[in-house]
Parts: sequence; structure tokens; C-alpha cells
Amino acid sequence: MPSKHDYPVSGAGLGLRRDFLDDIYNDPNFTISFMEVVPENWLNFGGQKGRQLRALTERFTFVAHGLSLDLGGIRPLDEPYILALKDFFKTHNIQTYTEHLSYCGDSGHLYDLMPIPFTEEAVHYVAKRITRVQELLEMKIGIENISFYAMPCQDMTESAFVKAVLEEVDCGLLLDVNNVYVNAINHSYDALAYIQSMPTERLMYLHMAGHFDEADDLKIDTHGQAVKNEVWSLLEQTYQHHGVVPTLLERDFNIPPLDELMQEVEQIRGYQRTWSLNNVR
Repeated sequence: MPSKHDYPVSGAGLGLRRDFLDDIYNDPNFTISFMEVVPENWLNFGGQKGRQLRALTERFTFVAHGLSLDLGGIRPLDEPYILALKDFFKTHNIQTYTEHLSYCGDSGHLYDLMPIPFTEEAVHYVAKRITRVQELLEMKIGIENISFYAMPCQDMTESAFVKAVLEEVDCGLLLDVNNVYVNAINHSYDALAYIQSMPTERLMYLHMAGHFDEADDLKIDTHGQAVKNEVWSLLEQTYQHHGVVPTLLERDFNIPPLDELMQEVEQIRGYQRTWSLNNVR
């Protein structure tokens, strides 16, 4: 049985989207273990929606998941932006922040998450940038494994690269189960072996999302469909190896009614309950 450690959240969560913000805000009986907010979408957002977000972060436990920190980018870190994040986290009592282990900028913003070369030099480079972010925020952050379609310069495997970064800098890991599955199909590696190789003690929480089946050997990480059966099975195997890890459902477009999303959240809870019942001593 995996060793236990303290997670920043617990249970099953849902990524907040404006499509169903009003539904949650207006339902005093809505319950959720935790929610995730994308800070770029809210940093300078006031008015009614801003007040609604503040009301929700007072009601529920929230984590933040960023898109534009550009941890692997060539440009200097945007330190004023990082300090603005720090103020946002304080305002909304957000104590857990994760970002993608990727780069997303060159001469400008690329509006995509690009893979960092899997090299020793890149490990040292990105570890220094993560350290600086943590110094500015005065908190430990988490890094997320991304999906990608073209292999970067590769002196090591993807899993070895992620582990090397975690060994060099004291940060956490947001493990995206769907991304592991998508990459495993697209780049012909063993998804379960990848997941089992990740250090349990660094896990903060998990992501679950849907993808599009372009072909048997090509999966596109869209976050626009329901979670596929193969990914549910991989989640169950993840719990079997790492224990019950807090898990959050993402949906970014083709967003169905909130009740339909909550059915998937309840499916996460079901896997968590099953593991817990089967492993009670």
C-alpha cells in the first residue's frame, strides 16, 4: 500500500467555468470537495462576475491552475505578473497553485503549451525558474505533465524528464491522467508504467479530462468530451498504485449542463470510495 501524505485538497473536484458559474452561485445546496480556477481569466475581472467568484471562494476550497507562466520559455519570467498572482491568491485564500511544465512564449505569446526539450540542460533551466517563482509567491507550486504531438529534443524519456525536475527542485506534481494516456498512445509508451514511476510523495492532485479519437494511434487532448473508458480505467490503476489522490474534472468547451458534469465528478468519487473500502485495514 502506498505511503500516505498530506494533500492540499481532498476528494473530487471540478474546474470552474463561466458557463455554469451562475448555476453554482445561485444554488445554496451545491456541494463540491474543491474547485479549480484559471487565474488568467479572473485577475482583472471585476463587476458582478468578480463578486460571484469572491463569494464562491468563500464557500468552497479553491486551487489555481495557470496557463501562461511560461516555465520553459526563453524570455525572463514576468515577475510583476507573478506578484499579481500572489495578490489574487491572497484575496481568494488560494494556497495551491499549479502550472504546466511547458513553454508558451517566444517573441510573443504562442497561445499553446509546447513541450520543453527532454534534456539535462532543460532540467536545470526550468528548475531555476520554478525556484524563482516559488520565492516570489512564497509558496510551493505544482507542475503538470502536458500532452504534446511533436517530440522535442529527447535525451531522456518524458517520465524521466518530469522526475528529474522534481528531484532538482522542491515542488509538487499535478498528474494529468488523460495527458498520460494521450501521450502513451501517440508516442507508443506504457501509460501505467509512466504513472507508477511518478513519486507519490510529490503528488498534489490529479486531472481527468476528455480527448478526441482522431485515429487508433492518434488522440487529441481537447477537454471537450466526456472522459473515455480507457482513462477511467487508468485512474483506477493510478489509485491502486498511489492510493486515493484528490482528483479534479476539467471541461473547457462543448460544456454540458452542470448536472451532467457532476455525474462525472460522482464517478470519480465512486472510484475513490471503492478503493477506500477495499483497502480498509
